[in-house]
Amino acid sequence: MQLHVSPSMRSLTISSNNGFIDLMKIKVAARHISYRTLFHTILILAFLLPFVFILIALVTLEGVNKCSSFDCLGRRLGPRFLGRDDSEPRLVKDFYKILNQVNTVEIPDGVKLPDSFNQLVSEMKNNQYDAKTFTLMLRAMIEKLEREIRESKFSELMNKHFAASSIPKGLYCLSLLLTDEYSSNAHARRQLPSPELLPMLSNNSYHHFVLSTDNILAASVVVTSAVQSSLKPEKIVFHIITDKKTYAGMHAWFALNHASPAIVEVKGVHQLDWLTRENVPVLEAVENHHGIRNYYHGNHIAGTNLSDTTPRTFASKLQARSPKYISLLNHLRIYLPELFPNLDKVVFLDDDVVIQRDLSPLLDIDLWGKVNGAVETCKGEDEWVMSKHFRNYFNFSHPLIAKHLDPNECAWAYGMNVFDLHAWRKTNIRETYHYWLKENLKSNLTMWKLGTLPPALIAFKGHVCPIDRSWHMLGLGYQSKTNVENAKRAAVIHYNGQSKPWLQIGFRHLRPFWTKYDTRVALSARVIGLLFVFGIKCENTHTLKCFPIGVTALGTQLPFGKGPYIKPTLYFSFFYKKNVGFICYFLLLPLF
Repeated sequence: MQLHVSPSMRSLTISSNNGFIDLMKIKVAARHISYRTLFHTILILAFLLPFVFILIALVTLEGVNKCSSFDCLGRRLGPRFLGRDDSEPRLVKDFYKILNQVNTVEIPDGVKLPDSFNQLVSEMKNNQYDAKTFTLMLRAMIEKLEREIRESKFSELMNKHFAASSIPKGLYCLSLLLTDEYSSNAHARRQLPSPELLPMLSNNSYHHFVLSTDNILAASVVVTSAVQSSLKPEKIVFHIITDKKTYAGMHAWFALNHASPAIVEVKGVHQLDWLTRENVPVLEAVENHHGIRNYYHGNHIAGTNLSDTTPRTFASKLQARSPKYISLLNHLRIYLPELFPNLDKVVFLDDDVVIQRDLSPLLDIDLWGKVNGAVETCKGEDEWVMSKHFRNYFNFSHPLIAKHLDPNECAWAYGMNVFDLHAWRKTNIRETYHYWLKENLKSNLTMWKLGTLPPALIAFKGHVCPIDRSWHMLGLGYQSKTNVENAKRAAVIHYNGQSKPWLQIGFRHLRPFWTKYDTRVALSARVIGLLFVFGIKCENTHTLKCFPIGVTALGTQLPFGKGPYIKPTLYFSFFYKKNVGFICYFLLLPLF
């Protein structure tokens, strides 16, 4: 069979050579293309081809398309012809892919990292880094910075802990000065209170406040703020309990700085006949137990895995290891019924509080037969301070804790509590407190580690009456984000935490609430008086720029700001006798 196509493409002939001649002739109709159609086709191509050329050139120049096939090129260019640009989503996907790859790659040891991002970009340009190498270098730089920041944060927390646990030079010298004054000045040793006021110490018609502290200046602020904020200051009685080493200085301060019309009693623990080793065996064990003392006074870093510890957790652990938690003064509040057998109701105050409102209505609150009126710390806007439950204080993996306590039970605050001593004497709160302290000592402090509040939470369980939060605002020593307006409205503000207002690490914007009642202004006036006595004139009482002049007569009255006129005669004898006094006074000056 043969197929023959004519040159004009108009006919098709099919023949067979099997001995017969078969002939089939097919005619094909002619197809005509009009000039109009051809013109439009050429016009469209002339319009589109430049754009195709430009798109291909851009893709090539930008280096986006690294495909070697026309199929890949079509996938790249197809969306562009439709007016869409999918390069950004694809770039993001490629970036995520590189991140996932780099995240699982080990960073080589000893790799030299740039010191800054600009240096990294410069090295990238010079060394022609690909995207993966650049991302790996960036990851290594970020991890290095994270380690450095973490180490700096822990160092800051340690330094802050040491600063909070130490005694500032000014406060130390103040105690020395007043102790020497107590021994050499009869006025500093006068009876507190005066004999005619002694019956008021056990008179239940007065408002009784108890303060246990070895900080003279802090005690002065508490007393001064309470007196100045009270509507009836003549009804206030302060019972201040301090340790033996601070007693002389504390007594001298309040003997020389009258809190009139309030009544102030100062007692040392060595003067309290009831506080014997037989009555406080647990406290004796707490102070003398080697393991306990090593925990609070030893190496705070040893045994701590910083890589698995957050700064916030580490800060809480440091706060729990403050040496004050093994001080006898910190445990005295559990013995209030025995210390004041003739009183029915008292307000217990920590030494880091400031009273801003009259507290007499607090003593009139009906506690409904409960012992302890306290602010609950599980309800409030502040998540750091007012979100405390039992689980925040106790180790519930300990079987004894898990058996007797509920982790979701609301905690309450120490620092400003109204105690019904009459109701307290009918309970076994003290015995419960002792029992749990012993159990914690037996378990090597594995049940809790934070001071006196945890055993008190157990001992007062079922004996707490919640009071309104406006009476007691906490957290001014923990964080700088404290709401200042709320602090102004609170009856008592509490600088609980490390950043005490008398320390340099205290928050400056919160310090004025405390310095408002700071009596060191009067002390500054006495210092200036002494400088006059020794022939030194102060050009400026606030900056204390001094220069020699002739000796001024004793008893010259010197104004200091808005304070009273002070005669320096009282301090001349001490200044004359002890050179250390001269040094200590100058150590006090930076605090003014």
